[in-house]
Amino acid sequence: MTTATDLDIRKQAAETWFRQLQARLVAALEAIEDDAPADLYPGAPGRFELEPWVRAEGGGGTMGLMRGRVFEKVGVHVSVVHGALSPEMAKTMPGAEDDPRFFATGVSVIAHPLNPNMPTGHMNTRFIATTQSWFGGGGDLTPWLADQRRDDAPDALAFHAAFKAACDAHDPAWHGKYKAECDAYFFLPHRGEARGVGGVFYDRHNSGDPARDFAFTKDVGLAFLEAYPAICRRHLAEPWTDAEREEQLMRRGRYVEFNLLYDRGTIFGLKTGGKIESILSSMPPTVRWP
Repeated sequence: MTTATDLDIRKQAAETWFRQLQARLVAALEAIEDDAPADLYPGAPGRFELEPWVRAEGGGGTMGLMRGRVFEKVGVHVSVVHGALSPEMAKTMPGAEDDPRFFATGVSVIAHPLNPNMPTGHMNTRFIATTQSWFGGGGDLTPWLADQRRDDAPDALAFHAAFKAACDAHDPAWHGKYKAECDAYFFLPHRGEARGVGGVFYDRHNSGDPARDFAFTKDVGLAFLEAYPAICRRHLAEPWTDAEREEQLMRRGRYVEFNLLYDRGTIFGLKTGGKIESILSSMPPTVRWP
């Protein structure tokens, strides 16, 4: 009889948690669709379409996509993939150069609301194992209107407070470190500007205590679940102008530029045979450039 290893147990626990978080995010975002005022958001409340998919090389996942009346487009996805990395990818992954076998599971959410007063929200957390293992992820907020793109704007303050609490529960040094990493990562060098107001971002996180790191990663997901729907609800009844909608669509162009040029998750997903529709669901549904 084959006995499950400690790593096998940790893989299963991570997958189970990410699937549970997907369900909770889906419920929270659908509830906003239900509660939206009909005069601003006509039509029926949106609902997620959940589509299982299989990766030919090993594993698969569940893609969750909704096009609603509040959220023009929102994806909440879970992936659980395994196999062997290409020689090119193996060179970039700790513990994979001599043994290219890998396992990766995670949850990701990207929400693009219709209302320009509502910021776009993004979060992903993941567990990756080669001959080594680690957690990664984070969450960030991208407001569209000029008066909301300040670090001291109410939405930014609430978002950062939620992630600070998640970090402080495990190590008070982590928030400052991972907030700085988020600011550095979500930056567009060709424009010399940040994509949004940040949040936290961590990669290859391994403190030496797997249980602690898993608990931290769970709290990062819960911080987003707490903060982002509340921010959307704060703006749910606020009307908008054509000029504000135009500003939103123009600024969304920066989002596309970052995701296609710099985003590591997009690159990893495409190079490991992930579901393309799921990977590229982060693209906003409507966007303009000058």
